[in-house]
Amino acid sequence: MAPGPITAAAIAMGARNRFAGALIAVGHGIIEFPLMVLIILGMDAVLKSAATKVVIGFAGGVFLLFMAIQMMRSLNGTEEQEVKVTRSGPVVAGIVLSGGNPFFLIWWASVGLNLAITAVGFGIWAFVLFAIVHWLCDLIWFSVLSWASFKGSVLLGPRRQKAILWICSLTMFAFGLFFIYNAATALVEIL
Repeated sequence: MAPGPITAAAIAMGARNRFAGALIAVGHGIIEFPLMVLIILGMDAVLKSAATKVVIGFAGGVFLLFMAIQMMRSLNGTEEQEVKVTRSGPVVAGIVLSGGNPFFLIWWASVGLNLAITAVGFGIWAFVLFAIVHWLCDLIWFSVLSWASFKGSVLLGPRRQKAILWICSLTMFAFGLFFIYNAATALVEIL
């Protein structure tokens, strides 16, 4: 539930599609479920490596900058048009924003790993239950965000909605720069 690029995308895409949050959660789950299994099997060491942080940071940062710029361009249109966050849709946005977010992967390699290992300690069914409940929380949260954004777009009117979408696009842009900066810093430390 921590605010981040997926939150901004759920709000931005939710302005036009009340189900965008649920679809983003599906994309998020496509990355998250296999990742949970992989970290239990030892992939956390790979996720913690400096080289992985650099690659994921640069890739995620570039994608966020691309999404933010695309959204800003559509907001600058003079006529009433649909705000585009990504041409590929909410599921792909959920996949890319999850897989390209170094902090998401680092969280799973640390805090998430501890939670998953604790669940495994109670048995495989406890781990399965943990994974499902964790994802359902994401599904509910992103669905609420997109539904509120969809309803808010009607209540706020086009001008206020555009201001909120500008804030979301600037937030995605800032996260993109932050990811790239962290990746560059990690690269300098490697070299």
